[in-house]
Amino acid sequence: MNHLFLKLVAVGLLFVSVQSSAKAVIEIKHQEGDMTTIVRNAIEKNTDKDLKIVFEKGKYLFLLDYAQNKYSYITNHGNGLKKIIFLLENYDSVEIEGNGAELIFHGQVAPFQIKNCKKVTAKNLTIDWDIPFVFQSEVTAVNKAEDWIEVKPFTKGFSWKLVGEQISFPDIDGFSFFEMGSTLAFDSKTRRVAHGAYDISSRPRYVEKRPNGILRIHEKLKRYTPNVGDILNSKGEGEQNRYAPAFQTLNSQNILFEDITIHHALGMGFLFERSENIVISKCGIFVRPGSDRVVSTIADATHFSNCKGDILIENCKFQHMLDDGTNVHGTYVEINKIVDAKTVIVELKHFEQLGFEFAGKGDEMWFIQQPSPDRASVNTVSSVNTINDRFIQIAFENNLPTNLKIGDNLENKTWNPVFTMRGCTINDHRARNVIIKTPLKIVIENNNFSSMMSAIQLRGDNYYWFESGAVNDVTIRNNRFVHCGYGGGEAAILYVTPRLGKTFDETALFDSNIRFENNTIETFGNRIIWTDRVDGLTVTGNTIIKTKDSKELYPDAPMFDLINCKNVEISKNTYTGNAKNTVLADEKSKKNLKVKGNKGF
Repeated sequence: MNHLFLKLVAVGLLFVSVQSSAKAVIEIKHQEGDMTTIVRNAIEKNTDKDLKIVFEKGKYLFLLDYAQNKYSYITNHGNGLKKIIFLLENYDSVEIEGNGAELIFHGQVAPFQIKNCKKVTAKNLTIDWDIPFVFQSEVTAVNKAEDWIEVKPFTKGFSWKLVGEQISFPDIDGFSFFEMGSTLAFDSKTRRVAHGAYDISSRPRYVEKRPNGILRIHEKLKRYTPNVGDILNSKGEGEQNRYAPAFQTLNSQNILFEDITIHHALGMGFLFERSENIVISKCGIFVRPGSDRVVSTIADATHFSNCKGDILIENCKFQHMLDDGTNVHGTYVEINKIVDAKTVIVELKHFEQLGFEFAGKGDEMWFIQQPSPDRASVNTVSSVNTINDRFIQIAFENNLPTNLKIGDNLENKTWNPVFTMRGCTINDHRARNVIIKTPLKIVIENNNFSSMMSAIQLRGDNYYWFESGAVNDVTIRNNRFVHCGYGGGEAAILYVTPRLGKTFDETALFDSNIRFENNTIETFGNRIIWTDRVDGLTVTGNTIIKTKDSKELYPDAPMFDLINCKNVEISKNTYTGNAKNTVLADEKSKKNLKVKGNKGF
């Protein structure tokens, strides 16, 4: 075959399509001004199934005016019409080489939406926003008696205004939050969530201007009152403050993200839906060094919903997010109607799941029939009819269980991953380091963790989030946990706690085969392991050191708290500290509990 070359030079961009190798290469040259149209035109003109985008090193600005509009379902975010900068769909392969380029976004945009691609590689990029979608201020005075606080807002690099005695932000391109919404206090010295802080849902009665740039916020001070000197961060109304992740990847395979740094995003950093074989290596999510900001991404650093194959997160640093370091889960749907002997209509229950692709032809499904939370039987999907964003009709190859009832659950057996995290640092952020639910093998090793809430949480949930499901094979080893559980809510290093609806048996065993071994724990609190409904837990070879660097929040909490558990062994651990309440086990957990060979308790 003859080599055919097509070269197009347009406004600083070189586009080269090499048809003989079926690969298009888009070379993006550095220039000032908005790059959105340039990138969009180049991608839309490409017709090859293999695409490579190569950036020249430099700083690039992307505005929303000429972004591609597309209605998008984005799990754990707000669905709607999104302005997408890089829309990459239906490729055999997509490769993005950043060469150290910085991509700076402005306003409500979705940077990368990657769909139906067989291979995805992205490397050597930094992502940030010129103006973050948060309101940030320093507390200068507190008056509990009169229910007000005074704050001095950050102005350099932030955008806000006072409208009708309320704070409006970020006031960019016609969009603003008119409610402070989810608000959290950060320690100005450590730049992490303030010790003992709770999330506040802030809805001031009114806000008034005071001299010297001070704002007085009149609001009933309820569960938590910030301290003078704390930095308050607000992210707006709950159903609007997750616009889109930096990278949304769905229905794609063989994915590698390497050497990518995200300083801000209007949702999560990396989101994966119904995708398989994923590696995140040497990536960072954190506030830009030297910045006044205390928040990086608005939500999780990484999130995986109904993925399969192998997931590997290695040698990454995740900091300053307003949610978890990683969340890995499947989805529970609820039986809404039994149509016939082989067909049901199911309902997506959480508002941030609407439009999610729960099932496909050939997928195997578990039936979970109340009151038991067990995966009772398996059937294979023969057809799927999406009725709308909430209801899905699913037909099966074989008959349904004869005792299936409205309110029972389905869980997708096919779409579950093997998960490994190693060599990562996750700290100075809201929520948990890792929250995970997959029945396949989980290995969490050689990481450095510090958490506002529990460091590692295992929590299948068919009550609120409807995130499945029970774990069967978990190894947590050789990690270092330092200063964990410092938020206001009670937490543990490892917290295993299913959350099931009232129609399900809340004493039935749920998770199984968990090993917590050879970890080092240095923290001010007592709680180390807190488990509910576990069959098979081994806690061995761990070094636990109780520190005195912070005030104990729950001094009477036990080190090991076992509820409705079976086959638990706590052995060969070493403890240094003053905890008096070491092991608390209910009658069920005591029956075959083994506590032996420990030092210090």
